[in-house]
Amino acid sequence: MISTTILEQLHQVETPLYYYNLPLLRATISTAKKAADQWGYHIHYAVKANNNPRILQEISALGLGADCVSGLEIERAIAQGFQADSIVFAGVGKTEEEIRLALNRGILAFNVESLEELQIINEIAKMMNVQASVALRINPNIDANTHHYITTGLDENKFGIMMHELEDCLALICAGESALILVGLHFHIGSQITDWSVFKRLCLKVNEWNTWFIERGIVVPILNVGGGVGINYQNPDGEPMVNFSDFFALFHRFLEPKREQQVHFELGRSLVANCGSLISRVLYIKKGITKNFAILDAGMTELLRPALYQAYHKIQCIAPAETKGDAKEIYDVVGPICESSDCFGKKVSLPVLVRGDLIAIRSAGAYGEVMSSRYNLRKPLQFYFEE
Repeated sequence: MISTTILEQLHQVETPLYYYNLPLLRATISTAKKAADQWGYHIHYAVKANNNPRILQEISALGLGADCVSGLEIERAIAQGFQADSIVFAGVGKTEEEIRLALNRGILAFNVESLEELQIINEIAKMMNVQASVALRINPNIDANTHHYITTGLDENKFGIMMHELEDCLALICAGESALILVGLHFHIGSQITDWSVFKRLCLKVNEWNTWFIERGIVVPILNVGGGVGINYQNPDGEPMVNFSDFFALFHRFLEPKREQQVHFELGRSLVANCGSLISRVLYIKKGITKNFAILDAGMTELLRPALYQAYHKIQCIAPAETKGDAKEIYDVVGPICESSDCFGKKVSLPVLVRGDLIAIRSAGAYGEVMSSRYNLRKPLQFYFEE
């Protein structure tokens, strides 16, 4: 995972820190883009997964667009090299300030999630004397078979325009005084999806909705099918990147765009997760009655996913093998935060640990740094970039 030279350097720096493997990031982005290019597909990187400026610079340099969910994400994406006309702006709660910002910047499209949002965008665009390009986000009512906190495509979720609103949305867009241009349909059903049959069902739903619009005389330029493809958290070294060729080939097989329609994706986790690890030191070993605790200097303030989603991350001791031997011990690996939920993993088999050992919590490049906090007045994060 980490070369001996870099491991020696990590022993000299302050922890906790986020370690980013930039060569792996570049290889992953290039592989994904090549696979998408085979079918003429377009990728927007989901900035919410990781908005570290250096990470954004690397991704924008390789020619991807951006998927943003706030005005500040739009600003940062543009500052780090993304072209404004390749940015899509999603989210159920866009403020008036954010809408004005996006219109001033000339983004590709707003992914609109409600009739009232569409009305507000129209009013602001009129006041600014500009046109607003919009994509209607439609909930396909597909269960992504993932954690309920990150499922977004069901009727019961807060995302997407409701079916009973669609006719009113079209009436508003087509009105003579409208400042709206319908450029796309948008779909997104969830995150960390490993059952790819879900994507087949999505394709069939998108085909149905595309036909619904065509029957009303509307052929939208863009079909945006979102993202959500999952990664292998259990074996990040054995499968460091998704099989993007098979992923995009699945959409080519089942999605039926018209000749003039583009297909867009919004990928985040699958592009950046495995390039990042949270590096931490063992502070104390606490031997309990029925279990042992390895207490780290990193906690849920640095990586929230295990506490929030009960998410699994591979945990490794990265001390040189020759200093550890073959003996193993079972630990609950925990942090220093004053919450019992501050736990990275239970019953984790590791080499016998001692104070000062370096621990790597793997696949933390997505929804790690961006979800960190200063709770308990924690120190600001540190970073190490492998070039």
